[in-house]
Amino acid sequence: MQSRSKLKEKTGQALKMLESCSLCPRKCNVNRLKNELGFCKTGLKAKVCSFMPHHGEEPPISGSRGSGAIFFSNCNMACVYCQNYKFSQLQEEGREVSPEELAGFMLELQNNGCHNINLVTPTHVMPQILQSLVIAIEKGLKIPLVYNTSGYELVEALEILEGIVDIYLPDMRYADNNMAIKYSSAPDYPKYNRQAIKEMYRQVGVEGLIIRHLVLPDNISGTDKIMRFISSEISKDAYISLMSQYSPYFKATGIKEISRRLLLEEYENAKTIMEKYGLHNGWTQDSGGLERFAGVNIKSNI
Repeated sequence: MQSRSKLKEKTGQALKMLESCSLCPRKCNVNRLKNELGFCKTGLKAKVCSFMPHHGEEPPISGSRGSGAIFFSNCNMACVYCQNYKFSQLQEEGREVSPEELAGFMLELQNNGCHNINLVTPTHVMPQILQSLVIAIEKGLKIPLVYNTSGYELVEALEILEGIVDIYLPDMRYADNNMAIKYSSAPDYPKYNRQAIKEMYRQVGVEGLIIRHLVLPDNISGTDKIMRFISSEISKDAYISLMSQYSPYFKATGIKEISRRLLLEEYENAKTIMEKYGLHNGWTQDSGGLERFAGVNIKSNI
C-alpha cells in the first residue's frame, strides 16, 4: 500500500477528475463536485447497495472466510442483461454514503475475517473510494484491495491506482464494438478494455490479475479474439475465469438472440478456444450442474 502522504496526493488527483468528470471512457465532463450527474447518475457521494462477506468469487478471492464485497450502486455501462439492474441502472436499491461511513464498511468487513476488500463496480466512484481508504487505513485497514470492474476503464484513471490496488478483477466482455454498443451502450469498449487490461498487467503482473470472460449466446462476446489478445499481448500464464452463468435478466428477455441461457456446446467451444491459445491458468464453471445450460434435459431420479 502507498504511504499515507502519497495516498492523500493520489486522492486529490482523483477528486480533481470529478470537476469535469473524466473517470471513464464516456468523459461526461459534468461537475460531480457540485453533484451534477452524468451517465452513471452518481454525483459527489458514492452510493452503496450492500456490503457482506462473499463466498461466490474465484477461489483465491473468496478463500475460506469470504471476500469483503462492497456493491456500489449505478454503473458506467448499461448492459441489457444485467442481473443487478435494480441497483446498477434503475436506482431502486442503495443509498449515498459519506467517506467515513464507507471506511467503516471496510473495517467491519476486515473485522469479520474477510480476506480482502472487494470493490464491486468501482469505476465511477474511484475517487470516493480513495477518500475512504485514507480514513480506513489510518484506523487499521490492512487487508488487500480487489478492484472488481467491467473493464470499461481509462488508463489515466487506472494509473492513479498503481500501488494501491492489489488484485485487479476485470471483465473482458466484448471483442466487437458493435456488440458492445448494442448490448451495453459502451462505445469503443474493446479499445478501452484492452488498454486497461495492459495497464493492470503492467501494475500487478500475472499474480495480481484475474480476467473474467462471460460467454454470451451466439458468440456475441467474441471469445476467440479475446483469448488471442490475452495469449499474445498479456501472457499465456494469465489467470482467466471463464464464466458460463449467463441468464437473460432485465431487458434481455425481449431480445431474441440473448433471451435464452447459454448452450452447453457454446461453453465447451469457449473452453476449446482457451486451450487453442495455450491458456491454462484459471477456472471454468463446470460445477454448477448441466441445468444452467439451455436445451439440456436433466433426468429425474424420482
